[in-house]
Amino acid sequence: MDTYADLVFLGGRVVTVDAEFSVASALAVTGGTISAVGGRDDVAPLVGPGTRVIDLRGATLLPGINDSHLHGCAFGMATPPLSVDLGHPAVSSLSDVAEAVRVAVGRTPGGQWITGHGWDTGYLQECVTDPSRLPSRHDLDDVSPDHPVVLYSFSGHATWVNSKALELIGVDRHTVAPPGGAVVVDDAGEPTGLLHEGAQALVQNALPPLSRQERTDAIRSTLATLARLGVTSYTEPGLGPGGDGIMRGALGTQTLDVYRRLLAEGELTARVGVLLLPTGMAGTAEEFARTLTALGESGESGDTDPRRLAIHGVKVFADGIVPNKTAWMNEPYVGGGCGSLCVGGENDTERTAEIDAMIRHAHTAGYQLGVHVTGDRAGDTVADAFAAAMAEYPRPDARHYVIHGDFLTAHSMKVLAAHGFGANMNPTIKWTVADMEEEFVGAERAAYAWPYRDAIDAGVRVASGSDAPVTFPDWRQGVATMVLRESKATGRVSGPEQRIGLAEAIRTYTIDAAWQDFADDWKGSLEQGKVADLCVLDGDLLDADPHDIPDIPVVLTVVEGRVVHDALRD
Repeated sequence: MDTYADLVFLGGRVVTVDAEFSVASALAVTGGTISAVGGRDDVAPLVGPGTRVIDLRGATLLPGINDSHLHGCAFGMATPPLSVDLGHPAVSSLSDVAEAVRVAVGRTPGGQWITGHGWDTGYLQECVTDPSRLPSRHDLDDVSPDHPVVLYSFSGHATWVNSKALELIGVDRHTVAPPGGAVVVDDAGEPTGLLHEGAQALVQNALPPLSRQERTDAIRSTLATLARLGVTSYTEPGLGPGGDGIMRGALGTQTLDVYRRLLAEGELTARVGVLLLPTGMAGTAEEFARTLTALGESGESGDTDPRRLAIHGVKVFADGIVPNKTAWMNEPYVGGGCGSLCVGGENDTERTAEIDAMIRHAHTAGYQLGVHVTGDRAGDTVADAFAAAMAEYPRPDARHYVIHGDFLTAHSMKVLAAHGFGANMNPTIKWTVADMEEEFVGAERAAYAWPYRDAIDAGVRVASGSDAPVTFPDWRQGVATMVLRESKATGRVSGPEQRIGLAEAIRTYTIDAAWQDFADDWKGSLEQGKVADLCVLDGDLLDADPHDIPDIPVVLTVVEGRVVHDALRD
């Protein structure tokens, strides 16, 4: 034997995720590539004196997990010690948030900004008891009268600040929000301290941008977390000028430069696909086209090792989110209003023309499009814009996709499937907000949200992502949610008719996520000749009670044959 394997796995459930979803019992890795898949006899000739042989003892070997929508730098910045943890269960009330801010003030030099992340009104007791009770600057002023405070919601679509922050950024009753944004005011017309969608830029632009070292530390933190979770690939869904004013520039152009440096220095322990972000949450078509052209001319569209770091396309924000009532819906929210598109324009007709122009420009420039869209009316608008652009400028295999697609209609699904477009959905967000959404859209629409079953049955390629830092990037919880459709807060079933099977759920995190990356021919399944990106679970995933899946430990993670997480030797 001229070449022995570096790694050999025996005695397990090797879930190949091939076309038949076949299950083998052994696998070999040679030089970063899968060299054999089958039984013991298939890998035995590849075992040499330097081969590490792992007896899985019935454990599960999967393709490396591909989280196809994860803000890597932002996730690192949003977690301790770089940010105050305001997610559930760290805080359960507005008073808990105030106490966490008070503690942060005690350790922060005078005048410096206090930042936190993860608050969710669905888990703040005062807001749950009285849905009209929203976070306010007054909740923060007593504990931080002199330190400006900026607290990001779990969704990234709302920011909560105190009076000192409003003073420093110059926001008062006379402030006009950017198009598509909102400065929330009280009955007297005074700002409450809540900024929605594009209005968040008012505070973001006042914050000092992240340093290169802060960005590097944030991404390193994320990479370490993902390795422990078995995640070997992820999509950074939006880096560019449009992100320079989001989370101190975590989604900005300089973050892409940091990724390139980490790749050059051998520290990039996961594959990263990138969508460029020419404009933010309230851009215009003219600004979008001008900025995207400049990015292309500056060489932002190419990378030296596309299997490790690649720019796949362009991100566009079409509308907002349901909890802010900024997703564009066909039927009114509970209490009224239908939301709108969040791009420039004075009315729905003008805004629709703007989103059409953005999509047409990126499509004709040769980019894949990933469009943030949550409302059903917005989803139809975007799907139709994809189809119109393709009809006017035919392109083979563009693989455009809608991001989130909470309320995709049958029309949207039909259009997406007919043109080979996809959908990127978020099961851990479904798990998080299922109960809370009922107060905004009613029980029937809330149950339908994230219609996995209908989308897959319609022929849409569906990939799954965490949208971290919106939710923690635990794909195991995502799989359990797709199979069970149970909520985090109460455990109630939400939309049982939208459940999918375990094999289908696994595909959304592996081969179908690789399809989104234009990479399903070389990653996403365990087949001979594909890259050895692997995830080992210490248990039998296929026969486990779905409720137990989130607790099955990840014991080994391998990227192109390199072990990046090893609990077997710990």
